[in-house]
Amino acid sequence: MIRVEVAFARPDRQEIISLDVDEGTTAVEAVKRSGIAAVFPEVDPENDDMGIFGKVIKNPSDHELRDGDRVEIYRPLKIDPKQARLNRAKKKG
Repeated sequence: MIRVEVAFARPDRQEIISLDVDEGTTAVEAVKRSGIAAVFPEVDPENDDMGIFGKVIKNPSDHELRDGDRVEIYRPLKIDPKQARLNRAKKKG
């Protein structure tokens, strides 16, 4: 068994759930087993982007976790970062 964490955050709330899983467990399996979708109904383990300590996982359903990993579930961006910078620059100028 290995110990991993599953994390999700919204502007108003965040949750980190620790759990023990078998070696060879994938990121998607860990998210499902954590039950975090019951806390945050918007979480979709099959389709949401995920990462380990801030580094994006290309295929979460194939990525096997290691002891101590923290799976982070990412929310979609509301605005493109380039557009956000442009909007801020227009406000200043």
